[in-house]
Amino acid sequence: MRDAFEAGDTVYILVLKDKKVNMKENTTNSNNLQLANGECNLQPATAEGNKLFTPYNIGPLTLRNRTIRAAAFEGMCPGNAPSDMLHDYHVAVARGGIGMTTLAYAAVTRSGLSFPHQLWLRREIIPGLRRITDDIHAEGAAASIQVGHCGNMSHRSICGCMPLSASSGFNIYSPTLVRGMKRDEIVDMAREYGNSVRLAREAGFDAVEIHAGHGYLISQFLSPYTNHRRDEYGGSLQNRMRFMRIVMDEVMEAAGDDMAILVKVNTRDGFRGGMEVPECIEVAKALEKSGAHALILSGGFVSRAPMYVMRGAMPIRSMTHYMHQAWLRWGVRLAGRFMIPTEPFKEAYFYDDAIKFREALHLPLVFVGGLIARDTIDRVLDSGFEFVSMARALLNEPDFVNRMAREENARNTCEHVNYCIARMYSREMACHHHLKDLPKSLVKEMERLNDL
Repeated sequence: MRDAFEAGDTVYILVLKDKKVNMKENTTNSNNLQLANGECNLQPATAEGNKLFTPYNIGPLTLRNRTIRAAAFEGMCPGNAPSDMLHDYHVAVARGGIGMTTLAYAAVTRSGLSFPHQLWLRREIIPGLRRITDDIHAEGAAASIQVGHCGNMSHRSICGCMPLSASSGFNIYSPTLVRGMKRDEIVDMAREYGNSVRLAREAGFDAVEIHAGHGYLISQFLSPYTNHRRDEYGGSLQNRMRFMRIVMDEVMEAAGDDMAILVKVNTRDGFRGGMEVPECIEVAKALEKSGAHALILSGGFVSRAPMYVMRGAMPIRSMTHYMHQAWLRWGVRLAGRFMIPTEPFKEAYFYDDAIKFREALHLPLVFVGGLIARDTIDRVLDSGFEFVSMARALLNEPDFVNRMAREENARNTCEHVNYCIARMYSREMACHHHLKDLPKSLVKEMERLNDL
């Protein structure tokens, strides 16, 4: 696995924690957006297309360039602790030129775990995390960790209790009964988010990303689809944002003046009955007011519209190949295509929604979703976004940022057939291009999806 993650030497310099850099460069160039046949069509990059390799600030942190390795679940944490594989992958991405790499997805409590091979941020794993952050810094990149709570996206066998959420109910994707949180539990959970920031500082991280999207716990409070409460935490949008605000109060106090805080939010939930763009913009404005240093603009709901997050098709055969339970494996093979419908892939697929957030906000914004080419990245940055974030492209090619510095027309070879996504639910995330001796049935599935 180490060989698959080798990357070239970087030649850029990182300046960390420079509090004197002015962050007022934020501008919106909505003229770079054209619509053709209902799809976004970014205009060609201008002379400003050199932004990619210029430094920029996220709060007290300055990144060497505008690239971030997205917080995509690695599945490399057996026993809920960091492994050599997790270390080698993120160090390779740092060596490959990234501005900041993000470990994902760290649960703030055991009850927040979705998977048995997921990171659980607690004091006993700090030495292992410190080894990772030290070696990331040695390669000239910044280190971030995404923290969150899965809410109803778990099972008692993993999280040690009946899964928690904004409201009681049943989650067919686990499948499991779900218990709505009590008021005192809500306040206590917010404190756990603050504690996670303090632990991240001890572990040497420069930034913390709060996961408030994709239908996890904060998102479950925000969305009317999962929040049916009748108290001060439910009903109106202002009430549904209350838990998020309490979390941010705890987080910003814990962050002090030496840690950058990013928040991942939905631009929309991606299905009828979920949150749409106008409400999501109000959430973003509330986060800006709370003191967040940057927002990461994503979308989708993993328990309702999972491929809205990633786009493309889910390779059902690959997904079930690694499942241990026979009943689950055959159940997903029979119903998976209906439960996980395909969402068409296109480059920069969140652009049409994200540009509306750029026009409504002033803080730095991170664009994520379908970035595989230097030209597209330059055009996104020209449109007023301060950073770009990638996951699948860097799993396929950890050295991609360095290659973009060498090649103006660089294009990643990621085919977005989503083998990496299908595999991660049962074992570590990996690109099929780096694996030998895949079963013929899985190779054929990749070929078929690549031809679509």
